[in-house]
Amino acid sequence: MDGAELTGKKVLITGASGFTGRHAVAYFKSAGTAVAAVVRRAGIHSFGDGVAVHVCDLNDKQQVRLLIEEVKPDYVLHLAGKNSVPDSWSNPLLVLETNVMAVLYLLDALRSCPAARTVIVGSRLKYTPEPGRPPQPPHPYSLSKALEEMVSLSWMSLFGQQIMLAEPGNLIGAGPSTGICSLLARHIVACEQEGKTEAFRLSGRDNTRDFLDVRDAVRAYATLLVQGTTGNVYPVVSGTERSLGEIADTLLTMTEAEVPVRWDGASSGPDGAGDQEEFSALRKLGWQPLIPFTQSLQDILSDVRTQQGRATT
Repeated sequence: MDGAELTGKKVLITGASGFTGRHAVAYFKSAGTAVAAVVRRAGIHSFGDGVAVHVCDLNDKQQVRLLIEEVKPDYVLHLAGKNSVPDSWSNPLLVLETNVMAVLYLLDALRSCPAARTVIVGSRLKYTPEPGRPPQPPHPYSLSKALEEMVSLSWMSLFGQQIMLAEPGNLIGAGPSTGICSLLARHIVACEQEGKTEAFRLSGRDNTRDFLDVRDAVRAYATLLVQGTTGNVYPVVSGTERSLGEIADTLLTMTEAEVPVRWDGASSGPDGAGDQEEFSALRKLGWQPLIPFTQSLQDILSDVRTQQGRATT
């Protein structure tokens, strides 16, 4: 997809001030769309000229309805939500309300825009029930994402809305990420600037995960908005498993500082996010990752150095 299909269209992006949201706003803005960036609080992030910022509590049904009436979007990219497993244990009701009810409020409001195409960004950590067994989700976050998917697909079936679901793997890149690559990059910069000596703790070197640059993920979401099949669930992954050892070794070659790393725990198998059969669904739509893994790590480290430099001046 070359992005021409998006030119002049109205795209509403929830969670616009978050890690993926900031990249999504930049991408759709560059594609010539009229971007409506939805944030929970004003002044969190500046998106520059040409982006309409809307402050909206997605847990407030009336606010959401007024938002959709004002914007009347052609496309909706729903990125907002609670994404922390630990937080889901400490406040499970808030996580369920934010990840389930907010989606329902959004989709119900979008019934007034029947032509709007919506991508709900879920998680590969969702709970998948086993037939014949009582539900045993590993944590409330997993349950919330499973319910989010179920109600989204149900709303599509009940009301004929155009809804696709995306399930990203581990997204990496510059910005306010709490992923392992960004955390290690921050530790490296602390060693460079502050001479930190405590070790950064990681699990087994051979533990593997699928990592995808967030900018490639945003392109995938754009592809789904335009070309995705309603009712489908699309894994958004690179298709390549990488070990934590490879990540650490690559990042450590990008610094001259002494960076102590401590390996804890046993190694485990892949997380399954690189399943090639699932990965092919997006490839059939013409999408593929473009940003090399090493470039992603370099961009993360450069961004952290820039941000840390600003913080110390």
